[in-house]
Amino acid sequence: MKIVVLAGGTSTERDVSFSSGKQILRALKENGHDAIMLDVYLGYELTEEEKKGQLKDLFSLEKDWAKDLGNISANNPDIEQIKALRPDGDKKFFGPNVIELCQEADVVFMALHGENGENGKIQACFDLMGITYTGTDYVSSAMSMNKSIAKDIFRAYDIPTPFGMELTREEYEAGFKNDVVSYPLIVKACCGGSSVGVAVANTEEDFSEALKEAFKYDNAVIIEQYIKGREFSIAVMDGKAMPIIEIAPKEGFYDYKNKYQPGATVETCPAELDEQITKEMQACAVKVFDSLRLKNYARIDFMLDASTNKFYCLEANTLPGMTPTSLVPQEALAMGIGFNELCEMIIKTAL
Repeated sequence: MKIVVLAGGTSTERDVSFSSGKQILRALKENGHDAIMLDVYLGYELTEEEKKGQLKDLFSLEKDWAKDLGNISANNPDIEQIKALRPDGDKKFFGPNVIELCQEADVVFMALHGENGENGKIQACFDLMGITYTGTDYVSSAMSMNKSIAKDIFRAYDIPTPFGMELTREEYEAGFKNDVVSYPLIVKACCGGSSVGVAVANTEEDFSEALKEAFKYDNAVIIEQYIKGREFSIAVMDGKAMPIIEIAPKEGFYDYKNKYQPGATVETCPAELDEQITKEMQACAVKVFDSLRLKNYARIDFMLDASTNKFYCLEANTLPGMTPTSLVPQEALAMGIGFNELCEMIIKTAL
């Protein structure tokens, strides 16, 4: 098949996206597909020679499409520097030839993460243009990306989730005083990903600094109860739960650095859990998948309270990472499914 691996973009998870895209591109090539990789924002400028041919010819080029794409740094990228590379970026999101090449492809493998990649906007555009893509649709993408909406849905479906509230920039600037959520608490950007704009606050001073940081990334933030305990994640593929993986950072919590720097976190799959809790948590992951109307595949994150042994759903990730340290490939491997086979399963389910 002709496949476009779509990565990059203008989210704080740009570097993570490229790392996912590289792994996916290599797997698809090894599986015999004619695959190319594009930065959705910067696109692909045709050479004079390529302009003489047809776009579909690019898929069979012997070219290293990931050659100039870097690794994940310890800090999230400077998006303003990226935007400055495209003077017309404020008028047109898609880079040169992106839409045209995606239309030529049999399927687009979405390696995008974060804003625009996971909020449903690109998916809606592709639906209008008849472009087939991996991952869920625009409605479920939008609901899952907005943590406030997702938590409202969790509560409506009796899915356990930490107590919390949404705070808008207007409310914050009007002099908000927290008398709702007790310390310690978590502050997170409402529509962020990869734990960018997320912090644990133990005091009013911590809380004030956490809010300043979170509002750099969004006009609304989530303030919620901090659950002290063990963290888990469960991939759901086509409505079926995979083995549970436990995530144990060596220092601090599962932030951007601990997620993507090799060796920063100990990950155990299958997780060492009581059989009953395992079944209940997996069933809850499927319930989250269904309640958010998710399709294809997703990853659901949980915390298990150390004092009560009750679990709480944190959020759903509609385009989970496919990097060397990512969780979904590890869960698949625990089932005897290698990375290349996993990519084929995602494509098959999407089609």
